[in-house]
Amino acid sequence: MAARKKIGIVLFQLGGPDSLETVQPFLLNLFLDPDIIPLGPLNFLRGLLARLIAARRWKPVAGRYAQIGRRSPIRQLTERQGAALAAALSPQMDAVIAIAMRYWHPLTEEAVETLRRAGPLDEIVLLPLYPHYSYATTLSSLKEWRRVYGNPSGAPPEKTIEHFYSHPLYIQAVVERIGSVLRQFADSSRIQLVFSAHGLPMSLVEDGDPYPEQVKETVRLVCERGSAKVPGWPRRHLLCFQSKVGPAKWLEPSLLHTIDRLGHEGEKEMLVVPISFVTEHIETLHEINIEARLEAQKAGISTYRMMPAVGDSPVFIQALADLVRRTVES
Repeated sequence: MAARKKIGIVLFQLGGPDSLETVQPFLLNLFLDPDIIPLGPLNFLRGLLARLIAARRWKPVAGRYAQIGRRSPIRQLTERQGAALAAALSPQMDAVIAIAMRYWHPLTEEAVETLRRAGPLDEIVLLPLYPHYSYATTLSSLKEWRRVYGNPSGAPPEKTIEHFYSHPLYIQAVVERIGSVLRQFADSSRIQLVFSAHGLPMSLVEDGDPYPEQVKETVRLVCERGSAKVPGWPRRHLLCFQSKVGPAKWLEPSLLHTIDRLGHEGEKEMLVVPISFVTEHIETLHEINIEARLEAQKAGISTYRMMPAVGDSPVFIQALADLVRRTVES
């Protein structure tokens, strides 16, 4: 019998402040990243601009965090996903989970240290928890990994899972989450289904970022499976984007504009699906569940629901485990 492999699995996420006092340094780290907001020939001004933007924005952003528990829950939720993933993989391998947040603790340096403390590894699997590949998320996290980890001699083989937007179990996990909320409507087939994905500057899209097309494919697959498997699946759906930062043109239509338009067109019942988020954080808990809910009320929408993120749902953890197993075996 072959010995069990010891596999280091690095889970990448954006991260979030763990207190109101850390909102400003979190924002500074965010705006210092050239993959988030490209400045082109003005990149030499990034440090100055990042400090100015973080100093100006931290108070209103901290106010939003104050309404959702005074911190981001993303670290605890990602740790929960990591523990569930290790348990799911335990029959096949000894999984060492390391979490690498891009903009706040545990940072990539801490993930590297976690793997080093674990002792000799047979292999390392890099698993960004972004379903859809984007220069602003996946590529940025992987570039930071390479910068911090380097290419040490004698390092174990390394494999990367770049996306999972079309994985059947991920699609099933989203469909199940939507189905659990649809039961709260008297006639769910008549409601408006609104998929909301994190926005992206159009400059990245024009440079070939595959993110928007991958998001569209996820929406197509979710609706295809939902229509076939879930009684009362909504007849209508649309896709919009949120979280725009700065004056540059981003993907459209925006979530708030979409809700306002639908309300004034007479829609009364709506379910918003955070399609590019696998855990709750400020984009779901505040932007969708507070800001967009208020916009819906102003627009005359009487019933407004938000789908919970897939989180550590058993089917989603199965999806991650399948990705890791296939990658290790390949």
